[in-house]
Amino acid sequence: MSAVAEPAVSFKRDLSEWRIVLVAWRLLALQAADPAVGAGMAEHSTYRAHPWRRVEHTLESGRRLFYQDAETLRREIARLERAHKRIRGTGPDGRPYDARDAATRAWVLLTLFECVVAMRRLGGDGYDAAQLEEAYAEFKEAVAAFELPDGELPASAKELPAYFARYAREKLEFTEAARFLMGDLLREAPRPRRLWFLGDAGWWVVRVVVARVMRELTVADLPPVVRERFGLVATRRGALLSFVVHRGVGGLVRLLPDRLRYRSPQEAAPAKGRYRPHRRDTRGSRVDRFFREVLDQTGDGFVTAHDLRAMAHNVCWQLELDEAAEARVYGAFDGWWEQLREAMDADGDGRVSREEFVAATVAGCDRDGAYLEQGLLPALRAVFAAADTDGSGFLEFDEYRAVFGGPRVHPVELSHGFRQLDADGDGRVTREEFLGGFTEFFTARADSTPGTQLLGRA
Repeated sequence: MSAVAEPAVSFKRDLSEWRIVLVAWRLLALQAADPAVGAGMAEHSTYRAHPWRRVEHTLESGRRLFYQDAETLRREIARLERAHKRIRGTGPDGRPYDARDAATRAWVLLTLFECVVAMRRLGGDGYDAAQLEEAYAEFKEAVAAFELPDGELPASAKELPAYFARYAREKLEFTEAARFLMGDLLREAPRPRRLWFLGDAGWWVVRVVVARVMRELTVADLPPVVRERFGLVATRRGALLSFVVHRGVGGLVRLLPDRLRYRSPQEAAPAKGRYRPHRRDTRGSRVDRFFREVLDQTGDGFVTAHDLRAMAHNVCWQLELDEAAEARVYGAFDGWWEQLREAMDADGDGRVSREEFVAATVAGCDRDGAYLEQGLLPALRAVFAAADTDGSGFLEFDEYRAVFGGPRVHPVELSHGFRQLDADGDGRVTREEFLGGFTEFFTARADSTPGTQLLGRA
């Protein structure tokens, strides 16, 4: 009886395996250990307040880069270029950082390759030397579109261990972002909507256990040179956990048909199955919750320009706008921040605390004519114009879904938000309906106010 031939090595196919989630936290920790990435995450990323979205975007971007056609690759690189040019500044230690730095870009890309290699090695089906070179050649062919300077990427896969060791010793640091990812993030993470059945108490127990397991697993799975750099020690319990989990899952996925083993190369479909309304967080007033869940995108307890830019980034990420249209959205959100700061930053420290926001809202600052006309409304108009891709002057449901949909949003919830905006029920949303609905959403005082369920939360 003849043996079944193994399929040819494909890095792109391996990246689309579902078990990539086992090394996703490892991937984020390695990336965050680069000081430039860590500083950028601290100021610009939503990983604290929206960790699942951060992981989702990272993996989705990787699939777009390596598992799609040439046109999708071109669009994804253009989208990353537009996003990264805004991620620059000076970190808390006074060192400048820029997401477009060639060495940093090379590191981020190579961690994605290295984590796929680690996934297979830990799962018991690692690449042999020839397969590794074949996978690396495929990887380099895809990232050539980034036009990195010569010498930034190792010439061959056999040079990768030396590259990682050198980069770890010379560049990597146990940054605050890396510490938070490996320590506190999972203990504080909000409950994923798909785990609605756990309830708040059940999720509290689960996330404490998951946080401990993921830390043990991640520490055990990190390259030894990185553990040494961080001052971490892999325990015997962690090593056993790593072996059992990776070998168990690796053995299981190799028994699955491809349709179950690999994620579809197409865009992720919206959530399906029985609809469960999002359970509201009942802690504090509606205004207090709105600050935490909507405005404080970076999750640091304050609203700054970075939070408004994170909101703009999510709009632009969904729509894949050209540079001019994206600049208009960012400009409008920057204007919104300036009005928000002027109206609510009572102590003049350049940021708005929860207490300042609540006090200013109670005083009616969020309904002041200047704040609305020069801040909130221009931002909403920019979002509407960006979403109205055919320039018709109204949003069809498909256009609305492009901005507010996604794999985490159930179709029922998405339809509910659209119907709330569509005041006259004609199946399309005019600019006036859009502005009116979202103005209610952003200025509502109580949950009973029309428009508060627009996004299914807050």
